[in-house]
Amino acid sequence: MALKDRSEDQIFQAKKTNLFIILSGIFLTNAILAEIIGVKIFSGENTVGLEPANWTFLGDYRLDFNLTAGAVIWPIVFLTTDIINEYYGKSGVKKISYITAFFITYIFLVITVVTGLPPAQFWLDVNQTDDVGNPFNINYAFNTIFRQGLGIIAGSLIAFLFGQLVDVFVFQKLRKLTGSKMIWLRATGSTVVAQFFDSFIVLIVAFYLFGNWSWEQVISVGLINYIYKFVVAIMMTPLLYLGHSLIDKYLGKPGADRMTADASVDTSFF
Repeated sequence: MALKDRSEDQIFQAKKTNLFIILSGIFLTNAILAEIIGVKIFSGENTVGLEPANWTFLGDYRLDFNLTAGAVIWPIVFLTTDIINEYYGKSGVKKISYITAFFITYIFLVITVVTGLPPAQFWLDVNQTDDVGNPFNINYAFNTIFRQGLGIIAGSLIAFLFGQLVDVFVFQKLRKLTGSKMIWLRATGSTVVAQFFDSFIVLIVAFYLFGNWSWEQVISVGLINYIYKFVVAIMMTPLLYLGHSLIDKYLGKPGADRMTADASVDTSFF
């Protein structure tokens, strides 16, 4: 009987480890990818075939639904955060958040080094024109796309870590109020609060403190980013329940209940 119990526990621990690796992979991939593609700004209105809104907001500043490309997949990061929080507690979220912040910093350092390398002349020659024959500097394009300013890097990291810590804090507070019920409330509630800070901190640090944006621009663009993230967070609620269903099926109900119970009393801070 003891051997059987030990075997079942080993299987459970293996599943628990495998699940964390999978969730961490989803989290890490989307967080890093969002940072890299975030340099592109796209028109939300044109994407759905509408004319720019051209709202007048906070004086004469015109406001359109222009978003960073990174905002498209950033809700996946917060969704994964909530699932990790549910099964691994605040220590699990903090662990993957600190690891991700380290790798984001590492990636930016590598990009800084490689964009400073002198380009090979043949590479410049074979790419000296675009598809329609216009002059094209591929080295300039490469550096412009991948190299981001110190302000953007600092703003992104601060916003990321602060948003994650706010998310895990609000999630656990709501969890104490709801218990095992109302998954949507603690997940969506923590996400919309955390994304509010995330949307504004990166702009304040990157473009107000390190750049030349006015407060009106920061507030206007931050509101657009937050509105998008808020709406997407609500729309992704069914995916949250789908994720929970698949995980509970993989772990088995007793194992899932055991993990969520442990996560709810997680008091570690690292």
